[in-house]
Amino acid sequence: MFHCDRPRVNRSNMANTKSAKKSLRQNEKRRLHNRTRRSALRSTLKKFRLAIEAGDAELATAQFRAAVKVLDKAASKNLLHANAASRLKSRMNKKLKALATASAS
Repeated sequence: MFHCDRPRVNRSNMANTKSAKKSLRQNEKRRLHNRTRRSALRSTLKKFRLAIEAGDAELATAQFRAAVKVLDKAASKNLLHANAASRLKSRMNKKLKALATASAS
């Protein structure tokens, strides 16, 4: 079974030049780094979604702030497109406002 944290080895497409070999090493390092960041991003978004589903406006507000921070950082690091981050923030804010309106009534 393939373990995802190990470096990938693709024997059919091995680099020949020194610079290409270095590029492969850099790409692998970046892939693993981005993978952990993407996982953290998804976890933060899930926490917000669970707070919304639970109907807890106070917790949802706290999770929203955390998620916005993580989304902005992901967009600045090119982990996520800036417009995609903005779209997610907008949708989350819409859900948060709907929850606040529902709990106020």
